[in-house]
Amino acid sequence: MPNFCAAPNCTRKSTQSDLAFFRFPRDPERCRIWVENCRRADLEAKTADQLNKHYRLCAKHFDPALVYRTSPYRTVLKDTAIPTIFDLTSHLANPRVKHRKQIKELTEEDLRRIKERRLASSAEKSQKDAAPEDQIVDEPQMSAEEKQLRDYLRSLFEVVLTLAKQRIPFQTFKDLDGENAPNNFQALLEYRMHAGDEALRKRFEATPVNGEFLSSAQLCQLLDVCENTVREEMLMEAREGRFFSLVTDDLVDFGGDKHLPLFLRFVNQHNVLREEFLDFVLFDGDELALVERLEAQLTERWGLIMEDCRGQAHKVTGASATKMKAVAVHLMEKYPLALYMPCSRMALNIHLANSLPFPNVQVLMETLRRLAAFFKSALAQALLATCISAHSQKSDEKAAALHQACGEGWTERHNVFDVLLDILPPLITCLDTIHQNADGAFDGAAMASAYSLAETLADFEMVMTAVVLKSVLTFTRAFGRNLQGETLDAFCAANSLTAVMHSLVEVNDNIDVYHEFWYEEATNMAASLEIPVRVPRLFVQRQRAADMGEIQAEAYYREYVTLPIIHSVMQEVEEMFSEVNLKVLKCLSLVPAIMGQMKFNTTEENSADMYRADLPSPETLAAELHCWRIKWKHRGKEVRLPATIHETLQLPDIKFFPNVNAFLKVLSTLPVLRVEEQRGAAAGERLRAYLDAVPAKLWNRSLAVLNVNGHVKPDLDVMVDKYCRLYPEEEPELELEPEPEPEEEAAAK
Repeated sequence: MPNFCAAPNCTRKSTQSDLAFFRFPRDPERCRIWVENCRRADLEAKTADQLNKHYRLCAKHFDPALVYRTSPYRTVLKDTAIPTIFDLTSHLANPRVKHRKQIKELTEEDLRRIKERRLASSAEKSQKDAAPEDQIVDEPQMSAEEKQLRDYLRSLFEVVLTLAKQRIPFQTFKDLDGENAPNNFQALLEYRMHAGDEALRKRFEATPVNGEFLSSAQLCQLLDVCENTVREEMLMEAREGRFFSLVTDDLVDFGGDKHLPLFLRFVNQHNVLREEFLDFVLFDGDELALVERLEAQLTERWGLIMEDCRGQAHKVTGASATKMKAVAVHLMEKYPLALYMPCSRMALNIHLANSLPFPNVQVLMETLRRLAAFFKSALAQALLATCISAHSQKSDEKAAALHQACGEGWTERHNVFDVLLDILPPLITCLDTIHQNADGAFDGAAMASAYSLAETLADFEMVMTAVVLKSVLTFTRAFGRNLQGETLDAFCAANSLTAVMHSLVEVNDNIDVYHEFWYEEATNMAASLEIPVRVPRLFVQRQRAADMGEIQAEAYYREYVTLPIIHSVMQEVEEMFSEVNLKVLKCLSLVPAIMGQMKFNTTEENSADMYRADLPSPETLAAELHCWRIKWKHRGKEVRLPATIHETLQLPDIKFFPNVNAFLKVLSTLPVLRVEEQRGAAAGERLRAYLDAVPAKLWNRSLAVLNVNGHVKPDLDVMVDKYCRLYPEEEPELELEPEPEPEEEAAAK
């Protein structure tokens, strides 16, 4: 259980900080003084034993001279220490906040008693200062057993971090099958003992050969401390930066339960944008339950403030995308500044297609994800290249263009549906060849996957869906590419949305004409692939059951494919790029290069209203923006205009423009903007690398968090100290079976 500080207006707890927490003293007189200084009226009726057992004060409330470390592992308090540093007034600035820790109002008698005690304390201190300094107070030292325990814990944490860094799971497949084989964790412990780790050897030298070194519960405790320590390193930076955005990724399955990967985007104290992976959130329950779970994780466990959330983006795919969209709406209702935006790590057209709640679209998107996974095989890639060359043998230029188009990651690009339709004939030929497997180059699993993919693609409903998506999303392709490009491109995209919406409206108004062209394109493609043009079987069955007669294929696809897709895309674009979202993106004109592009004729004041409360000096904003424009307009010829938010924030004189600095930090956290620093955008890639490298049966939530955050260098001494504080009565040690009594041993013989 975490320790909570008992001081008024103090919200620190041991799981959020590496500060030491000290128990109230057992001595009644000294304990009474602690309570009196705390000004907690509700604690006065409790005994010293009760206070010692259930209440703590963190080190922030003591003079630093009274707190010291006996070693790198342990922080102690001097025996006569009295807490004197308290915040007894900050709650007055926000009287609406309800406080659980009631602050006692002091009477004249209380003030007199405190004054007398302080005078007596001062006299005693003067006597001590006058005495000869022939004695030095010895700080308590660790016993040999205590040092041995901490060295042992340090070795355990080193093993855990090594396994996480190398993506080595704790278990093996033999463990899962129930066979008696040492797991990877135990094997590495044994290796370290043989390599000379004395702390481990002394601990386990009497362990039976087949005995387990640690129980699963103790291993979970080690993992929990490791994970929380690493996460706290990043959360400390996030809290210092204040503003943040939430980014979620596709669901991950741990032991049959779906979990949502949660990333945090923030600007640290060095004005560098970071996007860090923090944890997995259980995806169980409805939208409201998930919203409450997210809030509890962020606020109660991690100490963040949801009112400081400035954006959210959800990269979830499949049927779960609809649920996450509802979650985004609920969060925006509670926190209006947590703007719902697309994620910069996902092409806008992919995001729009994923958000369409139609079975045919979701089947097509899932098929694209399966194709990406299937063609990671070098053998399958080589065969696809051969099929493309054979299909385009009359045109070398076309073959080269197709080879380049279907390179690595083509299923995640803005033009994915154009590429799919271009390579569909050779793609189906390649899959059929793998399924037939005449040369025996592929195994049974690859043959089955190839057959399933070919059957899905060789269906007219899929062809028609791909044609409509390609045609409709053509109008948003350039817009999305610019939006997720350089800062100047994103600013231009925000000003071009009107043209995009005008094009979509024009298509919708003339949908009959457009549908006719799209249907003809799909039928020609189907004819070339010998795919029959027909209405889906399940729809025909429902029509016959309802005795509604037959429906023509063209009318069906107009009603159930073309119209739903165009209407939903228009609605999604309008919701995702509302007037507020565009207003925020237009504030990118604060970047000097964009100001120069606009001939320094910009009016950011009108767009700054929604973030006025986030600025340190909102009353001087207009004057500061004027100075900001003049600074760059009359710069020297040799001075280059910073082209990105990151470059602008790194300027040495940005501190002289506090409102501009704060404004750019808020804009930088918006998840729709590209992360300019390569390291800041790598968290999602590292998570995907872990999931690809480790078999799904061996995924471990905590090891995934530690692996993705391998760039964080945690302090092993802090981990040891935290473990000893959280589990003071539980030492990770071997649980040996009790030796039989002599009588029992004789009876057994």
